[in-house]
Amino acid sequence: MSDQKHRLGVSEVNLVVRHLKLENVSDETLAKLVEEIDQLYGLDSVSYEEKPQILHLAYDASRLNIDGFEDLLHQHGIELSHDWWTRFKEGYYRFVDQNVADNKTHEPWSCHKKK
Repeated sequence: MSDQKHRLGVSEVNLVVRHLKLENVSDETLAKLVEEIDQLYGLDSVSYEEKPQILHLAYDASRLNIDGFEDLLHQHGIELSHDWWTRFKEGYYRFVDQNVADNKTHEPWSCHKKK
């Protein structure tokens, strides 16, 4: 295990890092969005790079997922970029988030269990 400290509600095993390219971003809506995202339980960090318009997120995928962040973006009138690379990453992020959430509730099976 790493010695790095994480926020409350973040398990290092389920920690994922996401980089989302945004469109239609204004300074005031971005500030509100980042503040709202920063309050979420299970979020480790959030930051924004102004020049390439990229939102960086680190969160526990067993508690949060990419769809929830997309809903917040739409509520603030911000969209994900429509380029092919962002759409490709979005699909991959959705798949991994769902896999982590499914593994959280999965009980391992073994034929060597004692009855």
